[in-house]
Amino acid sequence: MGAGTDGDGMGLGRATAITFAREGAHVVCADVSAESAERTAEMIRAEGHRAESVRLDVTDEQQVKSVIDTAVRTHGRVDVLHNNVGIAAAGGVTDLAVADWAKGLELNLTGAFLSMRHAIPHMVAAGGGSIINISSAAAAGWSGVPYAAYYAGKAGLEHLSRTTAVEFATRGVRVNVVQPGLIKTPMVARSAGIADAYSDGDVEAMWAKRDAQTPMGHMGEAWDVANASLFLASDRAKYISGAVLPVDGALTASFVSPS
Repeated sequence: MGAGTDGDGMGLGRATAITFAREGAHVVCADVSAESAERTAEMIRAEGHRAESVRLDVTDEQQVKSVIDTAVRTHGRVDVLHNNVGIAAAGGVTDLAVADWAKGLELNLTGAFLSMRHAIPHMVAAGGGSIINISSAAAAGWSGVPYAAYYAGKAGLEHLSRTTAVEFATRGVRVNVVQPGLIKTPMVARSAGIADAYSDGDVEAMWAKRDAQTPMGHMGEAWDVANASLFLASDRAKYISGAVLPVDGALTASFVSPS
């Protein structure tokens, strides 16, 4: 879910879809932008791998159910569910519009709830599966930007993932979280609210500040998150469930370090 990216850019979902396909997965690329989802699928097929695309609004339960049910009918099972959907509308609790708060929670939390709701029964019936939910370092602490719905939604996603992992542990379904730190992606570049909060809209200045925020001295890239997702999806992580894996250049560790 969330496999598209603007143009030929490389966002987290697109990089993960390509990485999974390179390892032999038949990938169903779902995104609210049909054009962007198909572009990801085209990039995968151009490398000789298998992929198809579908438009999906993850906040629409019937659409979510239809996409997952169709994937099972077409391919026999769903082994991996990768939830990579989010929106970071700038605004703290005193100035964020209530409608933007509700939309943020829908996209950052409810979408993953709905996809797990409809994928897990198929996974249980097939003997198991792996779910990877993409969170954010914003779930762990203040990131420097006021976006209340993003903080709350991603923190909720992590707790939902942990508790769902326990609930379905005996039925072969693993649920884990990748927690990216400051990653250089097209979504961040085009988010006026983030650039405004960092640097009065100057994207290059924002990149420099985000590099400086990270203990390693530079932001990560989409492939870093994709590789972590691949590990959690694989049998190499067969005894890992309910985990939150930071991919952040030690950023979240710095949140709790003594000053």
